[in-house]
Amino acid sequence: MTADGPDLSVYYASTPNGWKVTICLEEMGLPYRLVPVKLGEDRSENFLKASPNGKIPALLDARGPGGAPITLFESAAILLYLAEKTGLLLDPEPTGRWKQIQWLVWQVAGLGPMAGQNGHFLLYAPEKVPYAIARYGAEVRRLYAVLDAQLTRTAAFVAGGAYSIADIACFPWIMLHKAQGLSLDDYPALKTWFALIRARPAVQRGIAAGGGVAAMRQGPPTGMFPVYDSAGEKP
Repeated sequence: MTADGPDLSVYYASTPNGWKVTICLEEMGLPYRLVPVKLGEDRSENFLKASPNGKIPALLDARGPGGAPITLFESAAILLYLAEKTGLLLDPEPTGRWKQIQWLVWQVAGLGPMAGQNGHFLLYAPEKVPYAIARYGAEVRRLYAVLDAQLTRTAAFVAGGAYSIADIACFPWIMLHKAQGLSLDDYPALKTWFALIRARPAVQRGIAAGGGVAAMRQGPPTGMFPVYDSAGEKP
């Protein structure tokens, strides 16, 4: 902790990628503060310094390696950093560790981007594009089937017998399955896993951070977050 509060600050919005970080922090029992980001609009100097790509999430650790501040962007990098910082949710043994990392990478390279495109063309595009809806819908169904098959093999968690950052990365994107036009009844192992993860108190707290699903749909409720000026500072 610093004199100003928690060491960890999360540039955040209520989206699956934002939830990955808050779930991870809650699971690890780490104190943190949320710095709200208005999606697609925040170009403040502080935010872009933390996230040159201009996307959430980003993390500031005031006491990083060697006690020096460090900023990180991209959810996978943040999850790996937190796992190494705490020694939690990432297998210390190389074989198990790399199994967990490969499924983390699978999520950020496939499940997240494809589900994001599917959701965009299905729900938000100003005009319906049948080809895009069919293409991304088919790919998301394929990825759900891949994950279902993996969970059938492990009969436990995404990368094996232990809960890890791979599960944390995948869960928020599966949480939106109904909006994606999918039923978990078609993926029985995935359905069992989803219920198990959803029941975890830390997962529930991580999703609720910053207003939860309602905030994702409506934007941050008035008064919930501090107001920042264009330079990223409190007025």
